[in-house]
Amino acid sequence: MSEAYIIDACRTPRGVGKVGKGALADIHPQRLAATVLRAIAERNGINTGQIDDIIWGTSTQVGKQGGDLGRMAALDAGYDVRASGVTLDRYCGSGITAVSLAAAQVKAGMEDLVVAGGTEMMSFTPSTRDPNKPTMMDRDNLHLRSVHPQSHQGLCADAIATMEGISREACDELAFNSQQRAGVAIKEGRFAKSLIPVYKDDGSLALDQEEYPRPQTTLEALAGLKPAFEAVANVQLNEDGLTYAGLIHQAYPDLEIKHVHHAGNSSGVVDGAAAVLLASKSYADKNGLKPRARIVATANIGDCPTLMLNAPVPAARKVLAKAGLSVDDIDLFEINEAFAAVAEKFIRDLKLDRDKVNVNGGAMALGHPIGATGAILIGTILDELERRDLRRGLVTMCAAGGMGPAIIIERI
Repeated sequence: MSEAYIIDACRTPRGVGKVGKGALADIHPQRLAATVLRAIAERNGINTGQIDDIIWGTSTQVGKQGGDLGRMAALDAGYDVRASGVTLDRYCGSGITAVSLAAAQVKAGMEDLVVAGGTEMMSFTPSTRDPNKPTMMDRDNLHLRSVHPQSHQGLCADAIATMEGISREACDELAFNSQQRAGVAIKEGRFAKSLIPVYKDDGSLALDQEEYPRPQTTLEALAGLKPAFEAVANVQLNEDGLTYAGLIHQAYPDLEIKHVHHAGNSSGVVDGAAAVLLASKSYADKNGLKPRARIVATANIGDCPTLMLNAPVPAARKVLAKAGLSVDDIDLFEINEAFAAVAEKFIRDLKLDRDKVNVNGGAMALGHPIGATGAILIGTILDELERRDLRRGLVTMCAAGGMGPAIIIERI
């Protein structure tokens, strides 16, 4: 079986995901994806006619983000028409899944050169929602609603915090540390190697730095924020009086949910795109490409759909087992900070050294462009492994529906 080498990774800055406020909000998703696809080819002198496939992650595949963004963005980027493309959706896990599938194709010997990544314009997605209908699979399916009730993600985070005994103070401290670490990383230029500026169609600069972080955030300011998901708990979803809290109580009837999450200790709503270039050993050797890392193992797992956000721990354990490694063999971890309780539970359950987890901040500080985040984190951990001269990194995240993909990379 061939090695799947990571040749390079790049990404856009993350812009505030709100029309009228975000620097990227007026950029078409196809053009944002084309920005990183063009960069990954140009940075590495790739003949795009030799790219076997583009595997792209995008969660909200409707309207401007519909129509196989991977293929359309490649054409927009000026790729040779022979470079095919496909777009997938594993909710928040789409970016990791895109890279994992690309690695599997290369390791199996079916492909030699693949670009994987993702795009999400969260400034666009609010316009696609029906405000009169709940989210996820409970939308119109009465049977699934009763078998696997799925609620509002923020309320799920509050439920997990309640069940795990994770306090508001612990959540706020994690959020504060995320902002501080992101501030240091930006100041020291730790993201510069992978960051690709985005330009408007008229050639003017749209964004060349992270737009979301607030390094001036204090613990006192976080403590003063009102819980965000208490208001949605009792929103009625149908004529029978079903509520978001009621969906959770179908599976956990005695749970008295404590509301600890708010805008400051939840992931930021942003726009962004990222790309990872993978190649087989034979292709890299023949074409003089210097690999930066190899894919050691990948894994996917499901967990309770009602709690929705608890799969990262079993995903990490599964991918470690597949690789024949322990947590002590991993130098750095990236766990997506969808909500503070998700990252806090991950650290506690795996008994991790906090100085090895999200060392440059996470989504609470930098934002979470759903379909792109996994690819962003893979690039981030690779850059940091190189900067610290370390060996292995593990990336994982929760995904809607109660799923969790994970991947381990190792520097060459």
